[in-house]
Amino acid sequence: MSVHTLNGDIDGAVADLIAGLEAEPHGQVAPSVYETARLVSLSPWLGGHAERIAFLLQTQRADGGWGPPQGYALVPTLSATDALLATLRSTGPRAHRDHVAARLAPAVARSLQALTTWLRADLLVPDTPGADLIVPSLVAGINQHLARLEHLAVPCLEPWYGGRLGLPTGMDDGRLVRVRQAVAAGVDLPGKLVHFLEVLGPAARAAGIRPAGPGTVGASPAATAAWIGNNESGSSSNQALAHLATVAGGGPVPCPLPITVFEAAWVVSGLARAGIRVEVPPRIVESLRAALNPLGTPTGPGLPADSDTTAVALCALGHLGQPVDPGPLWAYETADGFCTWPGEDGWSVTTNAHVLDAFGQHVSSGVDPEPRYMAAIDRLTVALQERQQPDGQWRDRWHASPYYATMCCALALQDFGRGPTPVDAVARAVDWVLSTQRADGSWGRWDGTAEETAYALQVLLAARPRADEVQAAARRGYAYLCETAGREPAPPLWYGKELYRPLAIVRAAVLAALHLVRQRHDITAATVTTTAPKPRQAASKPVIRDA
Repeated sequence: MSVHTLNGDIDGAVADLIAGLEAEPHGQVAPSVYETARLVSLSPWLGGHAERIAFLLQTQRADGGWGPPQGYALVPTLSATDALLATLRSTGPRAHRDHVAARLAPAVARSLQALTTWLRADLLVPDTPGADLIVPSLVAGINQHLARLEHLAVPCLEPWYGGRLGLPTGMDDGRLVRVRQAVAAGVDLPGKLVHFLEVLGPAARAAGIRPAGPGTVGASPAATAAWIGNNESGSSSNQALAHLATVAGGGPVPCPLPITVFEAAWVVSGLARAGIRVEVPPRIVESLRAALNPLGTPTGPGLPADSDTTAVALCALGHLGQPVDPGPLWAYETADGFCTWPGEDGWSVTTNAHVLDAFGQHVSSGVDPEPRYMAAIDRLTVALQERQQPDGQWRDRWHASPYYATMCCALALQDFGRGPTPVDAVARAVDWVLSTQRADGSWGRWDGTAEETAYALQVLLAARPRADEVQAAARRGYAYLCETAGREPAPPLWYGKELYRPLAIVRAAVLAALHLVRQRHDITAATVTTTAPKPRQAASKPVIRDA
């Protein structure tokens, strides 16, 4: 932990944050229950195995589940349950097996009870990426374990001998079966599905898949482990194994990883948009430029390009005085706006807000744009307003909190929306934010968090910074951030295979909000604790600690 006095050293906190982008080359992401559990099942021989099991036991909730509230708990709970069952069934001599069972069986019994209760209650499964592949795959794996559970003779698991879990209402295994059959038949796996390679079982031998960048498959430790487990030794396998050992040697693992471009783009653009002077090392600038190609840029090695990361990377380069023509974004244009990637199921308001940012920044730079840029800005202005909720908020498919989506849309419309109506949309967003502040000064979907409070403050301070009610709300939010940032229990809110927490990006959002409040309200200095990695030489391992 590093403590900075905001009176004069918020710049120091920013400098530490930027230094961390170089010091941690894979990115900074909190540990993942889902991904850690997949390694327990797929790679028990990998260093850090005991630590991964300990992590699962330590993070189990009192109700038997894992992860965030509501349906977001299903994927991590299924993954952890399957992993612990696999460990119970794979232990060696009877004495050792009894020792392991004494530690793991009570946790498994609680998780099976939780899963049985949820699935009977028609649990609503959120639209997290790959859920229709991951959930059927894990349920089938758990059912295979339950069919053989009786051989363990563990009393607390007797209620589940020979039992079976069902799938959530409205979900079947049809897509998983089709994908496995297609890959087994030699059909190349689409790039975005490589991230979920672990669901394919033996079909993970898919031809044509090769590690990317530092040795990752699909920017996922689980996908990398699945690929290693189904390939003969060779230079590619050795590269992937070395990468996995680096990532997983300490035990729990994050996902996605690497997130090189995504992290740098969001950190730089978020800080710069708030008016913070950002001194970025040339290597980071060059990495952003180098990642761009005719289809844009991916989140990091092992993933396909997407318009969301492309748009934010373009904005970051623009803020750094290195503008790049946003032409690659046209590859994602649809009749309704811009897709995150071709064939996307659904429409993302935050992706389209970021595209509006990129086009708006390009037009504002003084370059004489093609007419279609102006036409796209007009279309996006209308499309975002049409998707605003009646109470003034926005919701999105890439983040669990409406405060993130509302910030993205409100700032894009405030800065680059065309016509008179964006003013009204932003005003409604401000009213919603004001109406949902908690008594302790925070904002949050489930509980107040520093991350969501930072997003809420940015909405208020972009639109009506001098209004009396905004000033009062901003002061309360500022006090909450100074008291809790870096110390509060920090839930994951970003959509991945399960919800995850990109640590550097969240810290950047908090610092941006603190800076805005101080600049626009002349707030007396306070002390805030921020979690930031100390720069070090040639870091070989990503930061995966929670913040």
